[in-house]
Amino acid sequence: MLTMLGPGQRMCDGVSRRQFLTIGGLAMGGISLSQLLQAEAAAGTKRHKSVIMIFLSGGPPHQDMFDLKMDAPVEIRGEFQPISTKVPGIQICEHLPRMAAMMDKLAIIRSLVGSEGRHAAFQCMTGWPIQQQPVGGWPSFGSSVAKLQGTTDGGTPPYVNLSPKMKGSFWADPGQAGYAGAAYAPFTPNADGPGNLVLNGISLEKLSDRQALMGQLDKLKREADATGAIQGLDSWQRQAFGILTSSKLADALDLTKEDPKLRDRYGRGSAEPAGYGDAGPLLNDYLLAARRLVESGVRVVSLAYGRWDWHGRPHGTNFDNARDHLPALDQGVCTLIEDLESRGMLKDTSVLVWGEFGRTPRINKNGGRDHWPNVACALLAGGGIRAGQVIGATNRLGEHATERPVHFQEIFATLYHNLGIDINRATLNDWSGRPRYLVDHTRYQPLKELT
Repeated sequence: MLTMLGPGQRMCDGVSRRQFLTIGGLAMGGISLSQLLQAEAAAGTKRHKSVIMIFLSGGPPHQDMFDLKMDAPVEIRGEFQPISTKVPGIQICEHLPRMAAMMDKLAIIRSLVGSEGRHAAFQCMTGWPIQQQPVGGWPSFGSSVAKLQGTTDGGTPPYVNLSPKMKGSFWADPGQAGYAGAAYAPFTPNADGPGNLVLNGISLEKLSDRQALMGQLDKLKREADATGAIQGLDSWQRQAFGILTSSKLADALDLTKEDPKLRDRYGRGSAEPAGYGDAGPLLNDYLLAARRLVESGVRVVSLAYGRWDWHGRPHGTNFDNARDHLPALDQGVCTLIEDLESRGMLKDTSVLVWGEFGRTPRINKNGGRDHWPNVACALLAGGGIRAGQVIGATNRLGEHATERPVHFQEIFATLYHNLGIDINRATLNDWSGRPRYLVDHTRYQPLKELT
């Protein structure tokens, strides 16, 4: 086994250990990255379609974003006003002006149903309920894609999760591999916290010293060659080795390479949004990192954005927090879409923004909205979808879907379709050897309105 040693780290048992990158693993479970590459070659295709999934941790208020109810009583309609968008007849919240201006590139779902109603990223990451999991557990969307499609080249992993580890496990679920296997778990460069992005314990500040990094890699290659290890690897393992010795992934995560003006356009953000000391970060830089990762060859990038669990005081009212979060989300997501389009990447990159459920129509006594699994909202762009439309509707109070209810699995079916994966044929075996479809395809298909 070949390893690349990193900085020493003292563990809780008092033993000084070194962090390492292992061929065949790339921090994804450790055994068969080479098999991914072999499968990619066997498929005979290098087509690169991608998905960026932005998880609004805690449940965003659908009726304060995309489905304002101005005819409802004051205790339901809230404090915000609707504004017209670029598409006649469609209105959204006044705190999302940039989305309004590019509505022709967006698709809004006002009737998302099927939520389990629990605080967890699980359903938004896998498409499946957390109850009654098969042997091995449901794999996250990115892990399924990683196993089915492998890497796009020898320099990047297929699935990256940028979510930091935060207080409260549901804020940033890294995405489980489930029965897809540990080798297909996401690469998690920011798993240790919401600070600077890191690559397996090596900070980007250290990675920015390109001369020192290349010196380390050259030394690794020389040592491997001297032992004959490289010649002993088969061709697929050599490609896996190429990922570890390539600067492509590190370059994608190094945002100092971007024009500062572009980073300012994204909004950069802060690690401590207003209202919550343990909140998920509003780091718009992560949206820029997602674009850079997709550009470098990653198929699926997921990240958690902010904390949307706004029950009210003492953490600020629903509307106080919305005035903080919505403009930041508006700026970051719209810049991401503009950036992708300017680079000719939007038609091949699906962008999804959603959370685990909606919020109660009635505002509670503390000025907040509580959990509401009956209906929620979602935003999609790119990936070749038919944009400039709203799908579904809710009743006058925003309580339940009255037109075209859209299930979580229909969203996943659409994403798989955008990646070129046939949900009616593709299966993954669970750990008992039973083939499992990616979604319940007997009930749910890609959204015809979008595809």
